[in-house]
Amino acid sequence: MSTLAIVQCGQKKIWDRNPAAGPTAAKDAYVSSYFRMNRAYAECFADQWVILSAKYGFLDPDKKIRNYNVTFLKPSTHPILADELRQQMRQRHLFNFKKIVVIGGADYGLMIQQAFDKTGCRIHLPFKKYKGIGYIQQAVGNALKTGRPLNP
Repeated sequence: MSTLAIVQCGQKKIWDRNPAAGPTAAKDAYVSSYFRMNRAYAECFADQWVILSAKYGFLDPDKKIRNYNVTFLKPSTHPILADELRQQMRQRHLFNFKKIVVIGGADYGLMIQQAFDKTGCRIHLPFKKYKGIGYIQQAVGNALKTGRPLNP
């Protein structure tokens, strides 16, 4: 396997629009335009993709989840720890990918770097050079339009 994309989850969820939605596939649970664009990027440029949730850890896109409000930015919400992510990464053999592309902010990138520490995987942070969500969305849109992925 070659490239794994890890997409940052989002704060806006289907339950904000429809509180009675019930368990929903992770790929459909996050409803912001930012997440949808990043999902499209992952589907276009990676061999496989997962979502990094501050509550659940590494999620397969079809994994059903329930509503939650946990973030890496607020330790008081009790986000998943790097050790737990490392354990999930090992159990799911995510270290078998030659290249890991982090599609999200710096806080998510840091957690992924900690989880994959000492695995030999190359971690790419293509959003690192952009200062603001608007610039990121423009870059992602251009990559999707041209069919050329962002450089790390």
